[in-house]
Amino acid sequence: MKLFDQGFEPEEVIAHPRHQAAQVDLVPLIERVRACRSPQDGYELQQDLLRHILDVEDHRNAFSKAVKRMRDGKAPQVGAPEPQSGRDPLDIETWVLERELCERVSRQFRSIGDALAWRAFNHDRRYILALCRNAPPGIMAGKAGLKTELQTVENHWRDSGQFALMHDLTNCLRIGDITVWQDDGPHTYEIKTNIKYRSTVQERRIETAYEAVRTGSALPGDNPGERLHDIDAPLLTHMELLQIAAQRASKDGIFAAKAPGSRALIAVDLHGVISQRWTPEEYGQRLTRRRARIGNQLDLNMHATSLDSVSRDPLRVPWGIYPLHPVATARLIGDIMTFVVETSGPSLAADLTARGIPAQWVRPPGTNDLTAGEVVMELHSQADWHAPNGLTAKLTRTLQLRRSEMDRYLIELLDQDCWAAGIRHLLLSPNTSDRPWPVFRDEGHTWL
Repeated sequence: MKLFDQGFEPEEVIAHPRHQAAQVDLVPLIERVRACRSPQDGYELQQDLLRHILDVEDHRNAFSKAVKRMRDGKAPQVGAPEPQSGRDPLDIETWVLERELCERVSRQFRSIGDALAWRAFNHDRRYILALCRNAPPGIMAGKAGLKTELQTVENHWRDSGQFALMHDLTNCLRIGDITVWQDDGPHTYEIKTNIKYRSTVQERRIETAYEAVRTGSALPGDNPGERLHDIDAPLLTHMELLQIAAQRASKDGIFAAKAPGSRALIAVDLHGVISQRWTPEEYGQRLTRRRARIGNQLDLNMHATSLDSVSRDPLRVPWGIYPLHPVATARLIGDIMTFVVETSGPSLAADLTARGIPAQWVRPPGTNDLTAGEVVMELHSQADWHAPNGLTAKLTRTLQLRRSEMDRYLIELLDQDCWAAGIRHLLLSPNTSDRPWPVFRDEGHTWL
């Protein structure tokens, strides 16, 4: 929530002409991602997406230059784009708003690139988990080597009719520069203008990522215990509740309900809120009153939110492939609609214990937002092992549930029985690694 943290009002951000224009542009892009059936569909969509991102990033670079000049006591450079906010152009904060707004809109378009990546990989989460393990991409506009990448994409399309996806158009693909879908499947490449500067380190990371998908070996990184684990069960969610929430919030402004699995869902749509003509006080009262509270001790609750999250976390499924109407999806990407899913940690642990998976909520009360890698719950198993000599040994295992898996359970509204089945599989399998990444099958049935 970078813009809001800097003191800009949400209404000022949402109502900005550039933000409003992006809402219009996002809808047909979402429709085209879902309609992709051929390499040509992907190629043509990528060309339009590239144009959108480069245009907004060119403006972002120009506004950034203007801010630097104004901080040095100079006027914005000749030819700088005009601010669209209606604020005083002599105020540096006007230019800061324009720069940060461009960054925000660029992420919104990149979320379409994320959706295209999931679509191209046939919704196989393993590739995303393997190829996301690098630093996030920087600005494309003005990037050295962009011309070579563009030419490589054109060559694959012109010479072989192959779709080559540029990773810089996404947030979730961070290893390598492009992925090409060839006759035997996807192949990821590092592209360099000069062969002398090829990165053997990045090429090894690409090889490691694909080997992890093929064989279950270690994912790229420093921890050899981080491995993919296929769960022989289909992914099941409660997306139907989110669909209802989106429809109701668009009319009523606010929708709140308990969700299966010790969770509560609340959705807010600004168009619906405006139609109600509430005062800020009335809105706050209704939001508080309609919030479906979970648990008896709120400081032991956790939540996941859609707010200002697009193209920030590569592990999240992009909103563009959520089974919502394209207009509702665009609102979700642009924070016109937001939703929060909340759970009580002790209640969730009790649910798993009742399913035969002893669980303990270990996150202390009153702590702030979750940090990367933080452990929130411990799950235990115990089984007897009978030796040939007649002796019996008790084998125990503990899994630690961390932020990323908790976020997934909440924001994807995973069915609790499905989720528990995955946990049970990891607890009982003798091949489970120290840091397992579970992957359910048939995800396309959820995200198509």
